[in-house]
Amino acid sequence: MTLSAENIQRERSFARTAGGGPLWQFLRGFVKHPVMVGSVIPSSKVLVEKMLAPVDWQSCKLFVEYGPGVGTFTQHILDRIAPDATLLAIDTNDDFIHYLDRKFTDSRLRAVTGSAADVRSIMADCGFDAADYVVSGLPFSTLPPGVGPKIAAETAAALRPGGAFLVYQFSPKVREFIAPHFDRVDKGFEWFNIPPATLFWAWKD
Repeated sequence: MTLSAENIQRERSFARTAGGGPLWQFLRGFVKHPVMVGSVIPSSKVLVEKMLAPVDWQSCKLFVEYGPGVGTFTQHILDRIAPDATLLAIDTNDDFIHYLDRKFTDSRLRAVTGSAADVRSIMADCGFDAADYVVSGLPFSTLPPGVGPKIAAETAAALRPGGAFLVYQFSPKVREFIAPHFDRVDKGFEWFNIPPATLFWAWKD
């Protein structure tokens, strides 16, 4: 898609008012919270498309995103979910949440500062009982001890039957955390990303 002069100007204006463009925000977030950010570069479009390919968008009412960062996945999800669906984005970094609030005016987005380990309580506070899908790029291999297993268990409990936990990682170790809580875990790999990423689709059948 070719950006019009008006859209280019809007993007430049947003970058100035938001205190820097997406890459600057991402790098700043990595410096402030390195163990919570999986990469210093946002995910590629190829990775996003492959990660989201199995989603049944027509039946999706609540999509949860862990660690939205500068909104790389966020925009693609908003482009696909139904008009009456909700995207709940959860990040421990206030800077990212404030950035998303400024960047997106879509009323379907709820951006919340918090931990993925508390996903069920955050969902309840927002009026939801179960999620259809959860996507995460959190670096499970560098999270504090005990946090990764708790996130995996809480995510499984938060999903409806038939839902899925979509995980992209730069270390395959995450499978150790998610496999005990899901009936089926599909695996893929994406070379066209910096760095190349391992993809998991964990299904709650």
